[in-house]
Amino acid sequence: MEWVEKYANRMLDLGCVPQVKFSQECKLIEDPVEYIKADLKLQREGVDTLYQIMPTLAADPTTYDITKAYLADEEEDLYWDEEQLDMIEKIGVQNWLVKQL
Repeated sequence: MEWVEKYANRMLDLGCVPQVKFSQECKLIEDPVEYIKADLKLQREGVDTLYQIMPTLAADPTTYDITKAYLADEEEDLYWDEEQLDMIEKIGVQNWLVKQL
């Protein structure tokens, strides 16, 4: 929610009225490995989208800086997901689960 707040505040600064909508669609993934795989897919899509919009923000340095920081945070999450899946492949799911404790 930290990023939502930052973008909402930026929109207010620009004279816009932010609208936050909650999606009713929520798929619960109980298997931790499947959760990481699903999260990785979302992270990749999100990071790709952020890279595509960055050039359009060049005229607005404040929004560019917020988005740049957000992109760095999302890339960190993406790398974590990739690292976890790599570790699962190398040491097995059971050993990885024990490591998570």
